[in-house]
Formats: sequence, C-alpha cells, structure tokens
Amino acid sequence: MATKQILRAQLRSYPANGHSAYLPQIRKIVLEYCQKLPSSSNTRIFISNDLQRVAWQNPHVEFVVKQRNGHEPIARGFYVNGRDKVIPLQEFEVNGVEKKVQLLLDSSGAKIKPLKKGRIVESTTEAARGIWSGLHVDTPFKI
Repeated sequence: MATKQILRAQLRSYPANGHSAYLPQIRKIVLEYCQKLPSSSNTRIFISNDLQRVAWQNPHVEFVVKQRNGHEPIARGFYVNGRDKVIPLQEFEVNGVEKKVQLLLDSSGAKIKPLKKGRIVESTTEAARGIWSGLHVDTPFKI
C-alpha cells in the first residue's frame, strides 16, 4: 500500500479565535495630543505616568504617541480587519483616558450594527426549539 506524501503547507495551522486561543483584534494605538492646550493636560499626565504600564500589559499592541499642536487630544485604534476607531479625549480625567484606551484594547474593530427590529438575540436559525421527536408527544407517532 502506497503512503501519501504530506506537504509542509498542509501542516500549517491558521490562527483563529476559539476556546483554546484568543487573538486580540487591535494592532496599534495612536495617542495624539497638544503640548499647549489645557484640554490635553490629562492626556499628557496619562502619557507620562501610566502609558508605560499599559504598554507592558499589552505587548501585542504598538503604542505611538504623536504631538499635534493646536488639535484636541484623541486616541485612535487600528485593527486587523482594516478598520480604525477614534475617541476624543478632551473631556476626560486621567482615569477616564485610561478607560478609553482600555475600551480600544477590548474592542473588536467591527462596525456597530443595530439589532433587527423586535429581535433580542441574533442567531443563524430563526427559532431554536430543539429536535422534534415522535416519542415526546401525547400520542406516539406511528409509521
């Protein structure tokens, strides 16, 4: 009996989210701030005091700090699906800035879709009622 040759490309496993592995969807966070505007003061404090700790906790994410004079502070997240999310940071305290950065880290980057009218659960099947069995009715099903 001849054996079938196994090629190297057939042994490759492709990463996917599942019960044994989780792949974060975010790849890069850009923090943009102004050195002079008072609305950027809490963002500057977050960058100088807390950003290094957040970066150490998330080694899979590239953190970029960009100075933009004359502009309000923003946090921009770039995701593996090609989308990005922008959150303005001018009205937040230092812990609020950290929460918004954490929101970008936890987000999937997918577009927010409203649920269809009247449906609470989105499913591939319209009604999950189980498998019908002739043995579980008042009169047994006869063939």
